[in-house]
Amino acid sequence: MHQRKCASFSIKALQALLRRFLMQHEVVTAYERGWALLSNGRLLDAAETDGFDLLVTTDANIRYQQNFTARRIAVIVLTTTSWPRIQRAADLVVQAVDSVPPGSYSEITIP
Repeated sequence: MHQRKCASFSIKALQALLRRFLMQHEVVTAYERGWALLSNGRLLDAAETDGFDLLVTTDANIRYQQNFTARRIAVIVLTTTSWPRIQRAADLVVQAVDSVPPGSYSEITIP
């Protein structure tokens, strides 16, 4: 496993809490980068331009709005915004972040 440069675009409180589980990676929020108002396509462009490997989001519609075939950045979608549920499934999130291939799209079903 190598350290990933991860951007997180989800509810602000959730972003900060994800850092606790992804400490071995560099986690930066879209809000911190000034990207909070960017559309999905522009957000992905900005993240790729700045060298990010991965975008973690709770926006399930991103898969229908973007073509990922030419992307270098991987995208992981968490299927809920509920922090207690994500916290209980933190191992699934960490495993996905650690193993996601470049340029791929994955959804993590949070029970």
